[in-house]
Amino acid sequence: MIFSVHVFLEFYVLPVLGQSPQLRLMEGNSRCSGRVEILYRGTWGTVCGYNWDWKDAQVVCRQLGCGVALEAMYAAHFGKGTGPIWLDNLGCTGYESHVWKCSSRGWGKHYCTHWNDAGVICSGFVHLIGGGGPCSGQVEVNSEGHWTPVSSGNITLPTAQVICVDLGCGKAVSVLGDVAFRDAESQVWAEEFQCEGDEPGLWFCPRVSCPGGHCRNRAVQVVCSGYTDVRLLKNGTSHCEGQVEVNISGDWTALCASHWSMANANVVCHQLGCGVAISTPKGAYFVERGDKILKDQFHCSGTESFLWNCPVTALGNPDCAHGNTASVICSGNQTQLSRRPDALSDPVGSKAANHSESPQLRLVGGGSRCAGRVEILHQGAWGTVCDDDWDLSDAHVVCRQLGCGVAVQVTASAHFGEGSGLIWLDNVNCTGNESHVWKCPSGGWGRHNCRHKEDAGVVCSEFLALRLVSEEQECAGWLEVLYNHTWGSVCRSPMEAVTLSVICRQLGCGNSGTLDYSVAAREGSRPQWVDGIQCRRTDTSLWQCPSDPWKRRSCSPKEEAYITCAGMRPKSCPAAAPCTDKEKLQLRGGDSTCSGRVEVWHAGSWGTVCDDSWSLAEAEVVCQQLGCGSALDALSGAAFGPGNGSIWLDEVQCGGRESSLWACAAAPWGQSDCKHEEDAGVRCAGDVGRYDPITSGCQPSTGIPVSFFFLQVKGQQQFLPSPEVSAASSLSHVTREVLKFSGTCTMGSTYFWKNDSGHDGQVL
Repeated sequence: MIFSVHVFLEFYVLPVLGQSPQLRLMEGNSRCSGRVEILYRGTWGTVCGYNWDWKDAQVVCRQLGCGVALEAMYAAHFGKGTGPIWLDNLGCTGYESHVWKCSSRGWGKHYCTHWNDAGVICSGFVHLIGGGGPCSGQVEVNSEGHWTPVSSGNITLPTAQVICVDLGCGKAVSVLGDVAFRDAESQVWAEEFQCEGDEPGLWFCPRVSCPGGHCRNRAVQVVCSGYTDVRLLKNGTSHCEGQVEVNISGDWTALCASHWSMANANVVCHQLGCGVAISTPKGAYFVERGDKILKDQFHCSGTESFLWNCPVTALGNPDCAHGNTASVICSGNQTQLSRRPDALSDPVGSKAANHSESPQLRLVGGGSRCAGRVEILHQGAWGTVCDDDWDLSDAHVVCRQLGCGVAVQVTASAHFGEGSGLIWLDNVNCTGNESHVWKCPSGGWGRHNCRHKEDAGVVCSEFLALRLVSEEQECAGWLEVLYNHTWGSVCRSPMEAVTLSVICRQLGCGNSGTLDYSVAAREGSRPQWVDGIQCRRTDTSLWQCPSDPWKRRSCSPKEEAYITCAGMRPKSCPAAAPCTDKEKLQLRGGDSTCSGRVEVWHAGSWGTVCDDSWSLAEAEVVCQQLGCGSALDALSGAAFGPGNGSIWLDEVQCGGRESSLWACAAAPWGQSDCKHEEDAGVRCAGDVGRYDPITSGCQPSTGIPVSFFFLQVKGQQQFLPSPEVSAASSLSHVTREVLKFSGTCTMGSTYFWKNDSGHDGQVL
C-alpha cells in the first residue's frame, strides 16, 4: 500500500506593523560581521540558518551599509543567540531593501533551534589598507564589490572617528592628508563625507559631490587606537596628579606600575597640559574597585605627543601585583619648566652642543625594538654609530636606555644593514653604567672616520622574534617565539581569527591564517613559552597582544600551535611551485635585471654568494642561467652593496658551461667564512635575444670558421672578428651589449644578422 503525503509550505512577504524592526550583527569582530539579529515587537531574536545562502546575506550587508556579503554562515558560527527565532527559510533574491521583505515562513514561525542561528561576514563599507593592520592605513570604500580610494579632501577628524568606530578600532589618533595613492591609476570616490562624529558607521554620514565634480588626487591616511584617552585620578576626580588610567574602547582601566618610567610620565603630563613629570610614586593613589589592572607596558622616549604613540608590549607580561598601579605627579602647567628634569646632555668631548631638543635612540632593522642598528636622533636628523671600539659595555647602555634588559650580542660591520645620513658617534667608550649612550666618552657629535659599512648594532635580552617552522612550507608551520634568547613554541589556546591575522601579517604571510589540528605532535624538547594570546584589532604585532605570563611549560607539546597563513608557499620556490632554476636566482642592487649582487633561493629564503674563488667563469654561468647573455664582469667586495640574511654559497668553482650555479663545485650550502662585505656580483651583456642571418652573403659549405662579437658602443653598432676581442674587452666600460656569434663565412663577404629586438648589423 502506498501512502501519498502532501506538504504545503506557506511563503509570503511579511507585513510590518507598528514600530519598524531593526537589524544588527552580534559577536563578530566588527559591526559588519556576526550573528544576524532582528528587533521585532520590542524583543531581539535571531534568524534560522535553514536554506540561508549568499543572497540572504547580501541583503543583510546592504541594509547595514556593510558593503557586500563575503560569507553566509550558519550552525551558530558566531555562537548561539537567545530569545525568539524570528525568521526561517528565507528566500531573498539579493535585491530587497530589508531582510524581512524577503519571502519566509512568517514572523516567529520556524522549525529551528539556536544551534542553527544564521550569521554573515560582510566586506564592510570602509577599510584601512597599507598600514600594517586593519586599524591604520589609507581610506577606501566598497563600491559594488570593488574597493575605491577616498581623496584627502574627504576626511575630517569627525569622519575619521566614525571610521574607527565603524571598524571596531577605538578612536582616531591621527589623520594625515595629502599622501600619494597606493595605486596612481585608481579611480577616486566621487563624494565627500560630512560626518558629525556620532554616526554608527561611515555609510550613514551625509555625502555631497566633490566640488566641481573633481576630487583631489591625493590620499588620506587614518590611524586608530584602542587607547582612546588617558587621565590621572585622585580622590575620584581628574587632576595633574594621581593614578594613571587609560580608556580602552570606553572602559577606564588602571595601568600597572611595572616598567612605568619618567619618560612615560612626561608624555602623560604633556598630553594632559600638566607640564612635566616630577615623580612616579607607585600605588600612591590606588583605589580598590575590583577592576583588572592593565598589563600593557609603554616604552616612551619622553618626546611623544600622546601615550599611544609610544611602543607598547603586552605579550607574556606578568600579572600585576595588587595595588601596584602607576601614578604620576606633574608640575601643573606646561610653562612652569622650560627643560624636562630628565633632559639629556651631549656626549663627552662633543663641541656640537644642542640643548634645544633632547636626542632620541632607536634600533632599526632587527625586527624588534630591542635589536637592530643603533640610531640616534640629533639636531633633527637620524644618524648611526660607528663600530670602532664598540663592545658589550656600550651595548649594555643602549639596551638599558631602551628598557630592553641587558645586551646579549654586539654586532658590527652593518650586521643589520647599512644606515643612511649622518654618522653621529664614533669611538664610543662606555663603562656600562651610563644612563644614555651619548653620555659616554666619544669623539663628539659627527666626528668620525667611518662609512656606513661600519654601523654598530646590538641584540638585547628582551629581543623577541617570531617564526613558523616547517621543512617544506614557507608561511606555514609550528609557531615559535624567541624569548630569553631561546626559541620555544606557542600554545594554541584560544588563538582566534584576529590573533592569527596579526601573526600572519607580522610575518609577511598574508592577512589571515588557520590553526591546523591534524598535524601530529612533533618530537624533541623545547619550551612552550606562552599561552592565552588574545590579540585586539588595533594590535599591529604579536608583542602588543595580551596573554598569560611567560612560562617555560605553558602547555603540553600536544597543544603547540601549527599555523597555515594565507600566503603559504613551498620553500623550494620563491613564489608558486613548480619553478625553474632561473627563478631561484636573482641580481639585486644593479642598474638593470642583468647586473647586481648575486642572490640564490635556498631553504625558503634569499641569500648571497661569497666572492672567494669568484671569476668570469662563475659569472658566465649566472648570466646564462638568467638569460642575460654573456658575462662582462665578475665583481667582488660587495660592489653592489652588502646583502643580508644567509650566505648560501662559498668557494664556487664553475667551468663556465654548467646549467645552474649550484651545479658547480662549491662548499656545502650555508657553510662559509665570509661576511656580506664579500658578496659576489656580476655584470651581464643583457637579454640580447637571438640573431639570425637574413641575407646570404656567405657560403657555409666553403667558408672558414670565424667568430664575431656584436658590439654596441655609445649607440653605434658594429661586429668585431675574434682577433679584436681584446679590444672589445678594453671598451667594456662604454659597452652596452656584447654578443658572441660563431659561424662560417667566406672572407670578404658581407653577412647580415638581425636580433629579436630589431637590432641589426653587418660584417664586412
